[in-house]
Amino acid sequence: MKYPDFYSQVTPIKLYDPLSDFLGAFKEGELEISYLDCVKLAGHSCPTVAGAYLMAAKGIDMLYGNTLPQRGMVKVEMKENESVGVTGVTANIISFILGAGGTGGFKGIQGNFSRENLLFYGASIDSEVRLTRLDIMQSVNLSYDPSIVKADEKMMPLMGKSLKGLASAEEKKMFQTLWQARVEKILLGTDSHDMIISITKE
Repeated sequence: MKYPDFYSQVTPIKLYDPLSDFLGAFKEGELEISYLDCVKLAGHSCPTVAGAYLMAAKGIDMLYGNTLPQRGMVKVEMKENESVGVTGVTANIISFILGAGGTGGFKGIQGNFSRENLLFYGASIDSEVRLTRLDIMQSVNLSYDPSIVKADEKMMPLMGKSLKGLASAEEKKMFQTLWQARVEKILLGTDSHDMIISITKE
């Protein structure tokens, strides 16, 4: 399997998963979720997937500090309904990372390790996403705007030609390169992170 090198340069998110610990899935329940894992889940790498990954990473970093974040113990609230724009994609990535299921989530084992009813849409919040650490009921509000990371001016015309089947092999490759280059800048351009993601603690 081949993919852009920068996927492996994105810092993985480290978590403690009590369910994995209980069932012996990972030694001592410790695991890492990478950007590549999220690309596999979504089926593509794009600014939306990158933004969801960064929001999850920055949100739990603010909630947990130097403590290993606990998977399945963070509630995820989305301002918009699931069908609006890229809300569903964003929620899928964040809920995957944090082990936060909706009404169809894992119901637990004899009252333990439940993952259901941790993901909500249409929440009355001012930000795009709110994450709440359930053991101490502390929340962070996050919003994402990648507009300052500009795409190459050739990218959209090449996308149009590719979608219409009019692009040459070289043009298709150029489009893919330019598309992923923007995603790389979003993920690895650390100077821009404070500008593309706003985060406040409640």
